Formats: sequence, structure tokens, C-alpha cells
Amino acid sequence: MKLSCCDHSFPLLPHEHVCELVRTLGFDAINIALWGGHSHIRPEEVRTDVAGWAARLDERIHGRGLEIADLFLIPDPDYAVMAVNNPDAGQRARGRELFEEMLGFAVRLRAGGITLIPGLDFEGEPHERSLERAAEELAARVEIAGQAGVRVSVEPHIGSVSGTPADTLRLLELTPGLEVTLDHSHFAMQGYAQDDLDPALGRVRHVHARGAKLGRLQVGMADNEIDFERMVDVLREAGYDGHLATEYLWINQAQCNECDTLSETILMRDRLSARLTNADDY
Repeated sequence: MKLSCCDHSFPLLPHEHVCELVRTLGFDAINIALWGGHSHIRPEEVRTDVAGWAARLDERIHGRGLEIADLFLIPDPDYAVMAVNNPDAGQRARGRELFEEMLGFAVRLRAGGITLIPGLDFEGEPHERSLERAAEELAARVEIAGQAGVRVSVEPHIGSVSGTPADTLRLLELTPGLEVTLDHSHFAMQGYAQDDLDPALGRVRHVHARGAKLGRLQVGMADNEIDFERMVDVLREAGYDGHLATEYLWINQAQCNECDTLSETILMRDRLSARLTNADDY
């Protein structure tokens, strides 16, 4: 396992400075958010010149000796727009078109994986049908990406169609080949035990790490209730060899603007690094 740092942890810095900071902090890899209308690198801009954006980021990231741990694609601030399980076939088609364009972007950047969000529950539709439609579209994307040598995972999150451990496992059951970007904060906030997610460990492709506690999606390490040492240990036992990405956000949502993302990133980096090297203190 190796460590990476998310570029969306530092939204007030120019992206070039974010890349330099990530390198200065000692990370060997960076996560790139492609969050419509929000992130440094926005999919609606990238799609106008995929080759040009890939060249710019290749110089900006690989030129600093960093690799890309993951691309995190969120099409729009409104998660229903282009959702993988939107009941509107036109919305799903738009979403797949964007996905295929960002897949080409990933290939150009030599990124081995893309994280997607799993869709929502839609009013007037049974929950199981929303899960099934998400699985249908995600299965198609897994196949398309596989042909390009890129792995696809979803990040189960609060408010999504797979916002509980049971629904996460059900989505994986319905979608062979789909993998998980695991973020315990979304489950710790709801009061789920960490071992509720152990059955999914064999399908984990990527990991996000930030402090959380019951009722709070993000807190500083002093208030954190997630056992990151256990997380590292069970991932190791499951044979996971991907990245652990520090993912402290600074955003006016769910009180995620109340943490010093730089300090908390350093504390998380050191805690994960200590466990990876089997140090006694962190």
C-alpha cells in the first residue's frame, strides 16, 4: 500500500500549487477530482480539449514525480444530473458519454482507475429498482473501461443508493467486476461498525481516509472515531495493494469547512504511514 493526497483538499490554492504542495508533503501520488462546477479540474472544461488538458496535467503532475492514484468523476453538483441510475434514459446517456470522454482522459494520463458515485434513490421508485438500474449502467461502464485497461469503482456515500453496508454489498452482488472506493467516514457518521464493511474488502480498489464520528462526516484527528490501524490491517490481510488517499475536504457542506485541511492531512499521513511501517507510535 502507498499513500496519496486528494487535490480537492486545498481548493483555495491554484492547482499547480496544490501539486507542488502534495509533492512537498512527501506524497508520491495525487488524486484528481473531476467534480462538475466545483473542483480545480472540471469535466465540463476537460471535455472541450481532452488532449490539451491531459498534456497540461501530465506536465503538472508527472513532471513533479507524482503518479495519479485515482480520478474521481462527479458530473454535476446536483448528484441526480447524469446519475448512473437516473430514470431518464437521456440523463443516463449523457452521463455515459461524459464517462467515456473522461475514460479517454484517464488513458492519456496513465491513470489506472476511475471512481464514480453510485446513484440515488428516486422518488416514486422502489429502492431495489434504483439499485438494479445503477448496477445495469455500472456494469456497462466496467466493461467499457476494462477494454481500455482502466478499473472502475464507486464510492458508497451518505444519501446514495448504496449508503449502507447492506446496500453496498447488494450493489456489488448485482454488478460483477465493479469495485469499491472505500471511505469509512460515510458509515462512521451513521453509526455503523467498521467490520460491517469487511465483506467488501476483497472488492476494494481505492481508499479515502479522513476523520469522522457519529453525526459528523468530517472531524479532526483529535475527535476521530475511526480505527485506521484496524483499517490498514484488514486491508493488508485482504491483499489490498492500492493507495490510501488522505481526503480532508474544505467545502461549505456538512460542516466540512471546520477543519484545517493542511494540518489534518499531515496528521493522517503520519498515522497511516506509521501503521504501514508497523511503528508503535503515531
